[in-house]
Amino acid sequence: MLPSSWKRDIASGLIVLVPLLVTAYIVAFIYQALARLPFPQGTFENQPIARVLITIVVFALLVLSVGYLMRTTLGDLVEEGLDAIMNRLPGLRVVYNASKMAVETAVSGTEELQAPVKLETWQGLRMTAFKTGKQTKDGRDVLFLPTSPNITTGFVIEVEPEDYTVTDESVEDALTRVLSAGFGESKGPKGIPIDVITEGGDDGDESEDGRKAPATDDD
Repeated sequence: MLPSSWKRDIASGLIVLVPLLVTAYIVAFIYQALARLPFPQGTFENQPIARVLITIVVFALLVLSVGYLMRTTLGDLVEEGLDAIMNRLPGLRVVYNASKMAVETAVSGTEELQAPVKLETWQGLRMTAFKTGKQTKDGRDVLFLPTSPNITTGFVIEVEPEDYTVTDESVEDALTRVLSAGFGESKGPKGIPIDVITEGGDDGDESEDGRKAPATDDD
């Protein structure tokens, strides 16, 4: 058995290094994908950095151009035409509408759109959900209840506004708790660190798992 201090050091090291490694892997994957994009023969063949930079600049200009077009009447007509065409394609329309809604949520969503809430799913059991900013025709709020630790899956639920509680925590804190399967909850009652609660105090007897049992009036 490793000492508890070693376990904490290993956990702290993994918490710092694993996200960095995952981020570096994703950046490297995107870089290699952009570097492999086809260019006119003889153009920047041995200069992958230049190819990547040119691709990013061209994509950024394309995004700005299309975004400017969408602010015009012609842009509205083009978007309606694209939606009409894609919605007539079986199977692909689901992918198109889902990806469009995801981008709209990520880019133009408000704080209310992602506000974390507490939902009592069973008696005495609370779960973390997120507001979507949508409502049903009968006035229920649409919430997303993610699974842990994979937040890309979950449940879309319709709840009466009085049946959930809006919290004052940030989206980052709520996501950290869900992604870490609860281990990201670093504070105990009244903001006392959990390790102080489980290890601290000279009062009380030590239980079988090495924790201090609370003192009683009979001691």
